[in-house]
Amino acid sequence: MDDIFTFDTPQGAEDARHAYDNAENALSPDLLTAIRRYERALMANDTATLDDLFASDPDGIPVVRSDGRGMLVGHTAITAFRKRRKNVPTRTLRRRIARQLDESNACIVSQFDKVTGGSVVQTQVWRRVGTDHTWKIVMAHLTYPSPAVDRSIWRIVGTPLVAAAKPGPLSGMNIAVKDLYAVQGQRIGAGNPEFLRTSPICESSAPAVRLLLNAGADVKGIAQTDEFAYSLAGTNVHYGTPPNPKAPGCVSGGSSSGPASAVACGQADIGLGTDTAGSIRIPASYQGLWGIRTTHGRISLDSTHPLSQSFDTVGWMTRDAQTLEFVGKVMMPDKDATQSVSKLLTCPKLDGCVTSEVRIAFSRFRAGACDAVSSGRIGMLDGIGQAQFDEQMLDNFLSIFQTVRGFEAWRNNGDWVGKHYDDLAPEIAARFEYDSHIPQARYEQGLGRLRQTCSIVRNLLGNNVLLIPSASSTAPAIIPDGDLENIENARAHTLRLTSIAGVGGLPAVNIPLQTAQGLPCGACLLGPAGSDKLLIRVAKELYRHAAGTV
Repeated sequence: MDDIFTFDTPQGAEDARHAYDNAENALSPDLLTAIRRYERALMANDTATLDDLFASDPDGIPVVRSDGRGMLVGHTAITAFRKRRKNVPTRTLRRRIARQLDESNACIVSQFDKVTGGSVVQTQVWRRVGTDHTWKIVMAHLTYPSPAVDRSIWRIVGTPLVAAAKPGPLSGMNIAVKDLYAVQGQRIGAGNPEFLRTSPICESSAPAVRLLLNAGADVKGIAQTDEFAYSLAGTNVHYGTPPNPKAPGCVSGGSSSGPASAVACGQADIGLGTDTAGSIRIPASYQGLWGIRTTHGRISLDSTHPLSQSFDTVGWMTRDAQTLEFVGKVMMPDKDATQSVSKLLTCPKLDGCVTSEVRIAFSRFRAGACDAVSSGRIGMLDGIGQAQFDEQMLDNFLSIFQTVRGFEAWRNNGDWVGKHYDDLAPEIAARFEYDSHIPQARYEQGLGRLRQTCSIVRNLLGNNVLLIPSASSTAPAIIPDGDLENIENARAHTLRLTSIAGVGGLPAVNIPLQTAQGLPCGACLLGPAGSDKLLIRVAKELYRHAAGTV
């Protein structure tokens, strides 16, 4: 046996190696050689050899690598993941059971102890492929020990952290609260450990949190956010990037990153977040969730750490539309200001804002939605039309948004940030540094333009709903070594799309879709101000008729 494998066996066990590893007896010699080559390459992080040992989608069936965070489908996806991965910790083989199914197929299940603690179970299916009948891996699954608390998702967790105030319609559900909201007895951390250290303990919970507690939901814990909610990626240099189970190896989306991942991973039922520039819609789109950004000002943001009061609004994410609607009734017990809507508007001029894979998925959904409305299957809508938004208009919206948000972000955080630049991620520090130089006069001019633009957006929408893509792309890959160019490009393009609801102060629902490659993306349904609960119902109906059963 190659000395890359060591064994931990009971003292005195007869023929211990074969009791715990039958590979030499069960497998052909050339397969054993391939397996040893794989282990050497894995420990050396030899990505070229690892790529070679995974089959290149033989017979048109993609090779698969999966773990608790999801599936990587296809040789290209696995190769990209491997290039992003850091060195694999040294591991010791504890036991291995191999079965050669026939001359060309074998299955090996191995358990390894990791030097970093815990063990991993690895299942591999090997197959002879190609004209030279070389052994390659066609399927692999790894089961890792689950951490008690994933710190990239949660800052603090309880059992629960705060119990429901009384039974109600949300009894049995638990909440992941974004680390901007006050939770009684806890501090607000805003995604930064130094800010957390200096924050006071909250004497009471924020109104949005209390609404959920009074409806019977428990607060499971406080979930991570991008620093000061000033990003759409979901990355955080202090706590890590929360997992994206629908797109392993890709960002979670932010800034409501922790609540989104908690819901997507099944660790919470409701992810309570905020949305300034897309911080509900983007993580929902990237992770295949339902999400709503509510009408600006409809739900109180008292006792919530602000980024920009002109745009900040309450939002939440769920795995299904019914829960999204249940929460809406609790959070907005008053009647919608808008009780009915007329047409479904589309805007093909904005198709150029998104990648081809998102465009294809969104266009298919849009066509199905328009067909459902035209055929009278959506009783709440009486026709279709086209909105007169274009990319140049979005650039203007974004310019206004960036001026107003930037000034307010510095006004809200500048006293602390100015003394702690070294405690921030470089890209967050750079944004605040830029904001610090926006003059008062430019801000006041921006506020005037914002009021005018808000009226323009609302007039263009009228008493209708608008269907556009939620984000410019699927979730970008997590890039090692601080190379954020791909993520920043996605952010810049996405901000143009999200600016419509932002400058209009409008509610917007993310409807989860999927690309042909199986990655999450989203359709965004915008409605008139104050139409939030109606908008959720319309979104449910469009999805039911255009994309399957909700």
